[in-house]
Amino acid sequence: MTDEILKKIKQLPPLPESALQIEAVYQDPDSSFNDMVKILEKDPLLTADILKAANSPLYGFSREINAISQAVGLFGMGTVRGFALASIVKKSFALDLSPYNISNDMFSALSKKQHGLTTAWCLRKENKLLGVLSPAAFLVEIGKVLISQQIIADGTIEAFREALDELKNVEAAERKIAGVDTPEVSSTIFKHWRFEEGLVNTIAFCQDPDKAEDQDKRPAQILHVVRTTVPVDGMVTDASVEAAKKLIGRYGLDMPSYEQALENIR
Repeated sequence: MTDEILKKIKQLPPLPESALQIEAVYQDPDSSFNDMVKILEKDPLLTADILKAANSPLYGFSREINAISQAVGLFGMGTVRGFALASIVKKSFALDLSPYNISNDMFSALSKKQHGLTTAWCLRKENKLLGVLSPAAFLVEIGKVLISQQIIADGTIEAFREALDELKNVEAAERKIAGVDTPEVSSTIFKHWRFEEGLVNTIAFCQDPDKAEDQDKRPAQILHVVRTTVPVDGMVTDASVEAAKKLIGRYGLDMPSYEQALENIR
């Protein structure tokens, strides 16, 4: 981690009270479905953001979701936690992803597609992992915001774009020009905000799950597959799917559920 990026992370504003309350309920083993619903319903703007996200066709539900209780019932507390944290966290950042040649709308679509694929893939057979995977999939790319800020400040936009063209690998280009990559920055942001270790490690090792501790390997593997399927430009291609399927085979993950989930984001 470079001193410049670390300084930017330390200067981030603390999470608002709504996020802290959501985390307290989610982490409390004695909390209930209704406790989460009550916390979310206190914030009408957050409720509206969650319902808008939950009604995306990416998730494959045929009926409209018009209440927080309905969203929590369909998706579970872990996934709705992801919807809520994504809404809250993204408001903490001024977005400018121009060094990556992507607009703010493209960046938002990227996060939604990655989360949509993760949720549709894991909702039935890996539901217990969604408490970690839902916020991880929504927010794994947030480190690009700070890397982009540093590239702009250093005046190295053209050098970065040349590295992207030369290396054909976003993380490699980030390390070459900025000295850090997205998973490292994103995981450090969540460590700074004192999120649970499982979420931090899932993001930190999502490009090299073999290095993760045993309890973090499977979510890191799933996130690796998702980020391979939906690269930084948000375009799901035959090549990206083929590369993702090779990882699924290597990791022993559920191929039929992946292929079904893929239909939703295509």
